[in-house]
Amino acid sequence: MAGGLFSMEHPWASAFGILGNIVSFLVFLAPTPTFLRVYRKKSTEGFSSVPYVVALFSCALWIFYALVKTNSSPLLTINAFGCVVEAAYIILYLIYAPPAARLRTLAAFLLLNVAAFSLIVVVTVVLVAEPHRVKVLGSICLAFSMAVFVAPMSVILVVIRTKSAEFMPFSLSFFLTLSAVAWFFYGLLTKDLYVALPNVGGFFFSSVQMVLYFCYRNPKAAAVVLPTTTATVAQSPEEEMEEMEAMEEMPLTAQAAALPAITIPVLAELQKMEQEVSSPGRSPHKYFGIKAF
Repeated sequence: MAGGLFSMEHPWASAFGILGNIVSFLVFLAPTPTFLRVYRKKSTEGFSSVPYVVALFSCALWIFYALVKTNSSPLLTINAFGCVVEAAYIILYLIYAPPAARLRTLAAFLLLNVAAFSLIVVVTVVLVAEPHRVKVLGSICLAFSMAVFVAPMSVILVVIRTKSAEFMPFSLSFFLTLSAVAWFFYGLLTKDLYVALPNVGGFFFSSVQMVLYFCYRNPKAAAVVLPTTTATVAQSPEEEMEEMEAMEEMPLTAQAAALPAITIPVLAELQKMEQEVSSPGRSPHKYFGIKAF
C-alpha cells in the first residue's frame, strides 16, 4: 500500500485501514468544542493537558514506526493528522493555562515528546541494525500500548461500585469497539502483529464498557443518598481516597483501550468528562478531583 490508502493488491486491508482512519479522524476532533470554549473564556478551567501530551507522543511514535516499516499509509496519514491536532490543542492550552500548569505542561512535553522520543529514535537508528529496526520499534509501540491497558479498570471498577454508567457514554464505547475491530483486521491482514495485538485488549475493554453501560445505565434510586436522607452509606477514608483517585484518572483511562495506531479514546473520554464537570451546578474539583496539569 505504498502508493496510497487503497491498494488493489490488498483491498480488504485497505478497506479496514480507511475505516480506521475515518473513525479515528472523527474522535481526534472530539475535544474541539472544549477548546473553543477555552478560547472564548480565555481559561483552561482546570482541565488536564496530560491526555494531549500523551496522545502527541503516541502519534509521533507510530509515525516513526510507519516510516521505518514503509508501506503503512493508513498509519502514517491518521497519525500525521493526529500530530497536527494534538499540537494545536497543546498550544492553545499553553496560551490560556495558569503559569504553574503551563510550566508543568512544558515539562511533560519536553520529557515525553522531546527527550523520550529522541532517545527512541537515536537508539533505533544508531544502535539497531536495519533488518531489526521494525521488530524493535514495533515492540516499543506494542509495550506502550499494552502498558496503559490497565487504565480502564479504574473506570470499570467505579461504574460497578457506584452502579451508574453516567460518565461512561455508550457512543464512546461503541466507537472504540469499532476502531479496535478496524485496526485489528488491518494489522491481521497486513501481517502486522504490532498493530493487531493491542487491539485485542482494546476490543475487550470496549466491549466490557458497553455491557456495563446496559447493566447500569439507569442508576438505582437506592444508590443516591439525598441530604435529607437519615440513613447514609458509610465509607472509610481509604475507600473515599481510592474512589477519588479512580475518578481523577478517568480522563486518561481510554489510553488503555487505544488503538495501536493512535491514542484516540482519551480524547473522547476527556471531552465527555469536561462537558460533565463544566455543566452548571457541578464543580470539577468536587466530583472528580481534577487538577490542572
